[in-house]
Amino acid sequence: MPSNTSAPPGKKTAKKKGRRARLILVLLVLALVAGIGFGGYWGVSTVRASFPQTTGEIRLDNLSADVEVKRDANGVPQIYADNETDLFRAQGYVQAQDRFYEMDVRRHVTAGRLSEMFGESQVDTDAFLRTLGWRRVAQEEYDKVLSPETKKYLKAYAEGVNAYLKDRAPKDVSVEYAALALTNDYAIEPWTPVDSVAWLKAMAWDLRGNMQDEIDRSLMTSRLSAKQIKQLYPEYPYALHQPIVDKGAVGDDGKFDPKADATEGDGTTTGDTPGTGPGGSSGSSGGVSSQLGALSEVLDTVPALLGPNGNGIGSNSWVVAGKYTTSGKPLLANDPHLAPQLPSLWYQMGLHCRSVSETCRYDVAGYTFSGMPGVIIGHNDKIAWGLTNLGADVTDLYLEKIGPDGYLVDGKVKPFTSREETIKVAGGTDRKITVRSTGHGPLVSDRSSELEKVGQKAPVGNAAPDRGTGYGVSLQWTALQPGHSMDAIFAIDRAKDFTTFRAAAKNFEVPSQNLIYADAEGNIGYQSPGKIPQRATGDGTLPAPGWDSKYRWKGYIPFEKLPYEYNPERGYIVTANQAVIDQKTYPDLLTKDWGYGSRSQRINDLIESKIKDGGKISPDDMRTMQTDNRSEIATLLNPLLLKIDIADPQVREAQKLLEGWDYTQDPDSAAAAYFNAVWRNVLKLAFGNKLPKELRAEGDCISVRPADATGPVDEQNRLVRECGQRDPDSAQPDGGDRWYEVVRPLLKQEKNEWWTTPGNRLDPATETRDQLLARAMKDARWELTAKLGKDVSTWSWGRLHQLTLKNQTLGTAGPDVVQKLLNRGPWNLGGGEAAVDATGWNAAGGYEVIWVPSMRMVVNVGDWDKSRWVNLTGASGHAFHSNYTDQTDTWAKGELYDWAYGKAAVDAAAKDTLTLKP
Repeated sequence: MPSNTSAPPGKKTAKKKGRRARLILVLLVLALVAGIGFGGYWGVSTVRASFPQTTGEIRLDNLSADVEVKRDANGVPQIYADNETDLFRAQGYVQAQDRFYEMDVRRHVTAGRLSEMFGESQVDTDAFLRTLGWRRVAQEEYDKVLSPETKKYLKAYAEGVNAYLKDRAPKDVSVEYAALALTNDYAIEPWTPVDSVAWLKAMAWDLRGNMQDEIDRSLMTSRLSAKQIKQLYPEYPYALHQPIVDKGAVGDDGKFDPKADATEGDGTTTGDTPGTGPGGSSGSSGGVSSQLGALSEVLDTVPALLGPNGNGIGSNSWVVAGKYTTSGKPLLANDPHLAPQLPSLWYQMGLHCRSVSETCRYDVAGYTFSGMPGVIIGHNDKIAWGLTNLGADVTDLYLEKIGPDGYLVDGKVKPFTSREETIKVAGGTDRKITVRSTGHGPLVSDRSSELEKVGQKAPVGNAAPDRGTGYGVSLQWTALQPGHSMDAIFAIDRAKDFTTFRAAAKNFEVPSQNLIYADAEGNIGYQSPGKIPQRATGDGTLPAPGWDSKYRWKGYIPFEKLPYEYNPERGYIVTANQAVIDQKTYPDLLTKDWGYGSRSQRINDLIESKIKDGGKISPDDMRTMQTDNRSEIATLLNPLLLKIDIADPQVREAQKLLEGWDYTQDPDSAAAAYFNAVWRNVLKLAFGNKLPKELRAEGDCISVRPADATGPVDEQNRLVRECGQRDPDSAQPDGGDRWYEVVRPLLKQEKNEWWTTPGNRLDPATETRDQLLARAMKDARWELTAKLGKDVSTWSWGRLHQLTLKNQTLGTAGPDVVQKLLNRGPWNLGGGEAAVDATGWNAAGGYEVIWVPSMRMVVNVGDWDKSRWVNLTGASGHAFHSNYTDQTDTWAKGELYDWAYGKAAVDAAAKDTLTLKP
């Protein structure tokens, strides 16, 4: 499980207990892999026992004809079959060969069954996941919603997985099972079609939009005014960063017309004033702050399979029309930014019908998810596509007035919907929980003792009901309703033109993604799909009053109304989590929490710089753009830093590093190291130390006035020591491009309340911008001295900004020797937060890489064999296999591999051929 899953939510002592339990397991693995104390049986033979057979022949139940699996030097498989069910049956078998342990962990996450594998430490996490009910919704999708054809493919895939598991002891499936056998009697269960469907719920959870921002805004009200909170969540800068769709409007027929002239409208007419809470109150404190703080801790413990919770999950994708390319056909690039994992989230694969026909329609290759049939991102013989997170607001928290008999709506008590769940615990006693739901969704507040009751100071106005025994918090989320996203994946895989692509996208309901498109005929396009709610009242930026039906969801934006583009005049389309369309001209609210467009605008600018004066873009230009590491905040801040008069010679020595710096963040750059340290300290001084403890990183302790203090500091109102509570990966201020927009206007103001900081025995108080910048430069100098040494000539950004790939379940703790055996790295990386080369780090938590381009691809549309790709790690999930991390060095250097697609190219690249026989 990811490192942030080991602790029961909201309990520090339980976190330590979870880490101890995990450490015991890691030590057992150390003994297992190294053969210490267990004899030769536990050595190399055990590690290699699970390596897959990749040559020769294997008999496979239920196949109707031979299937060939050709693997290249990187172990990437290309599957050839005569019919569709055989194709997906073989996909299940092959993915289980390479990645079954990863698949098994994922299905235990989505089902809330981690305790069955890892014991007591996962009970509270399982309880929260059971409350969300991902597996239940997936079952309902499979039973009632998905098409018969999709269910046929899912069944075939499951048959392939189970054919691999048949007659294999767990230790022969993956070495991790041999370790689990030392601590419990865990047995592998057969794979089911619903296990595959449920993975989409985990994907949707990590891409759910602004839920963390909704919580954070509410938590901020304990220390900040409504005006200050609004400053920390500025409007999207449309004048600086163009949205994806720069024209188009919804017509009288209710359909979006990409060629229509946009008119000034109001896409935020349902919005409340920013900073107002449920019922119209202007603040939040006491009980609700406690509730939401505890909920935030719960969220930190939920396995983030794609990345830490927060606004960092992003991606780049862009497509350039043939009139601007050296090939004369479109070029399409994509690199999703997700948490670094070992093995990588992605699995490269080709799925080919030997003869494409109406009865066998697939000839597709790209990036798949282990545990799920089909290809998620890639191309077929006609079209290519990429994905980035749209960021639509698809979750709302509701403050519920609850009592013993139910919850209140419009003055009437409605009964809860309830169910009992049993959590089985490896080596422990079963736990039973009751899951209660309101009309909005599950009561997530039931999953923590700190959330059982709301205190006496809820942020509600006069219209709120009597407090009674308190309030609860429920979650409404589009992914908790059965949908058709699994249908959409297969339909996209076999789409042949923009019409069939859009028809497939209509069913891509959850998670809401930006879809870019190109085809061999030379067309390019974009579609924003997704089930996006329409709110009767409210804008989704703060928890809503559940007792007032005016705050209900009244429906979803019709697909025909969602923005799209087809062959826009500008000749290219860029999606990098920026605003989809100017909300002032669009009638429905998509979200108020876009990415702020630094990456997208940089890509736009790079494209424009290449095509001006008749220039053409090559595939290698696309690759170079993917690795652009320019710091946009440095262009604003660095000129001011150079003007500061620094008296301390050692701080001045560091300041000189910034002279002549071109704002690139190469791994060997001393200037990038120092600038990013200054930026981190500017954020801490100006903003971080003013935020409530629920948002600051664990271990970040400061002396502050109590949140409810009034008047001057005196004997009755002393400063108190207050330490941060947030996981460092999701703490604030994170330093992303939202903070660029926060700081941008302030840099023009020499005096502003954000520049004021209290003094201490070493540093005087600051009252102006330059005073705070000078202090940040000093603090950064000594921080890097401690981390990198006194000699600034030896500093480098890569030594500070490192990536370590960690085995997801057994490589996140333990002594150094365990890390060396199970994990890989570190790699010294360039790039940075909100750069195109988005090797993200959280400024509140440190410089460690927590986001990466999880894969990169450049598709040469129409001349498919000239496309190129790379994965973060490798095809294999088996530690010590030659394809475990064989792609990482290439990835770190920003290079790509040839992507064989056609039969001749695949045959030429093949190193191993396996035949699966009936």
